[in-house]
Parts: sequence; C-alpha cells; structure tokens
Amino acid sequence: MLNNTNANSEDYELGQRLRAVREQSGVSQRALAKKTGVPNSTISLIESGKMNPSVGALRRILDGIPISLSEFFAFEPELEKTSFYAAEDLTEIGKGKLSLKQVGANLFGRQMMILYETYEIGADTGRVMYGHEGEEGGIVLSGRVEITVGAERKILGPGDAYYFDSRAPHRFRQIGPEKCVLVSACTPPTF
Repeated sequence: MLNNTNANSEDYELGQRLRAVREQSGVSQRALAKKTGVPNSTISLIESGKMNPSVGALRRILDGIPISLSEFFAFEPELEKTSFYAAEDLTEIGKGKLSLKQVGANLFGRQMMILYETYEIGADTGRVMYGHEGEEGGIVLSGRVEITVGAERKILGPGDAYYFDSRAPHRFRQIGPEKCVLVSACTPPTF
C-alpha cells in the first residue's frame, strides 16, 4: 500500500499538495484518517514527504476530502506571499512536550523550512532515529539538548550550533532542569 523509502523532492511535493488540498477543504488529519480508515500517522508521513502512497492509497485518502485524482494533480496551491510573521502566526506542527513552530503555513514552492523549537523537560523526538532528504542546522537559544547524528552524540547549550546531512539517522532529546529552545532550518523542507 505504501512505499516507505527515503524522501525525495517528488514525495515532498506530493505531500505538500495533499496538505494544501486537505487544509483548503477544512479537514484535519485526524478527521481525514477517521473518514478514510488510513491512520493519522500515515497521512502525516505522506504530507511530510517521508512516505510515498500507492495510487490506491492516495485515492482512498482523496475520497475523504473529496477530490478526484485528476483534480488533485491539477491543483496548484497558492504560494504564500507573506514576508513577515508575528509569533502568534507561526504554524504549530509539533505535539506533546515538543513544540515545532514553522515559519509560514504553507511551504509549497519553498526551498527552506525554518522552525522555532521548544523541548519541554523530558521531550524527545523519539527513540527511533529518523532521516530525510536535505541538510539541517540550528542554534540553541536556551537550555540543553542532546543531539545524536549517526554514531555521534553531543550535548549542546546556549549559543552552540549544529549542521548535518539530514539523511543520517538523527534524534533530539532535552537534557537538564530547564526546557530547551532552538531555532533550526532545513533545506529542502523535507522534515
């Protein structure tokens, strides 16, 4: 049903198109999952370009919006034209103890993703490390974070930075008595 290979630009574009169509129709990922029987996590992976759906799976998802395959591939999301964003305009894409506030609601047609990340005490991106197409980097503003990239592991504090090939399996984990805040960028925006 699904091809879980490394993300590429076509998978990312399909995912961004799906997100734009879903958001334009006013359907949340959870509601779409409930309507179609496709797990919310699967829809999330497709929208982030980490999973390539089969034609049958995509059609089942699109039936929940509803939009036909031909309308879906003909749809051209409007490029976001905003240059400046107030703190309250950032788009939350994280959950639980991990807040990931994205600059821009729609990354369709953009070459970079910028995130304002807040790791509450005990926050972790998960025990299973993940990788995706692209490069990413960031700077820690406050608190401490343990970053694992492949076999390397480092604890970073305020002012420390990182930059690595995102295809390497990686993981972020808050360390210490206070939350960690950092700003990161990923290009292309395949996270």
